[in-house]
Amino acid sequence: MSAGAPLICPSILASDFARLGEEIRAVEAAGADWIHVDVMDGHFVPNITIGPEVVKALRPHAKIPFDVHLMIAPVDPMLEAFREAGADWMSVHPESGPHLHRTLRRIRELGAHPGVVLNPATPVEALDWALEEVDLVLIMSVNPGFGGQSFITSQLRKIERVRRLIDDSGREVVLEVDGGVNAETAKACVAAGATALVAGTAVFRGGPSAYAANIQALKGA
Repeated sequence: MSAGAPLICPSILASDFARLGEEIRAVEAAGADWIHVDVMDGHFVPNITIGPEVVKALRPHAKIPFDVHLMIAPVDPMLEAFREAGADWMSVHPESGPHLHRTLRRIRELGAHPGVVLNPATPVEALDWALEEVDLVLIMSVNPGFGGQSFITSQLRKIERVRRLIDDSGREVVLEVDGGVNAETAKACVAAGATALVAGTAVFRGGPSAYAANIQALKGA
């Protein structure tokens, strides 16, 4: 397992959408490592959020990487648009297209870091023939679609299993967790092997004056 504090990746899903540019600047100044962008299509998941044009508009507001979680299907036709919009990391679900291996290679060809996302009911075995193609594995500790959900504790065992797979591979792969992450659950995630934490409510609660303390509480995990 990698040493040091986990990467903290605030999810703008929990931010003030009327002030997105300001919110992104504020969390970067408060110590965020990445900006996590939840892209939902109302089809693959039961919610609609933002598209590549919004990502493009937000990109100049931050110097830190944009970690774009693509909850859309089919995902392949949209990869180029999100990369051109400024996505540095692009994560996809095995269920969002017929050829995961091809999708991951295409993300890398576009110059972004490819990632695979495992929903709560998606088995770890989905990584068996894909791990060598990824720079990130994202474990969903809630069912995707909405912010503010409670952490599903069974996913801690999945984090542990994926941690072992990554360590056995000998590769540097970010192990990220998203869903119900707060100062308490963050400790359990890091203990299980996570190296990056996505947090929405836990970061944006209390407004800009609280962001630095919120992020520090998560890093303290």
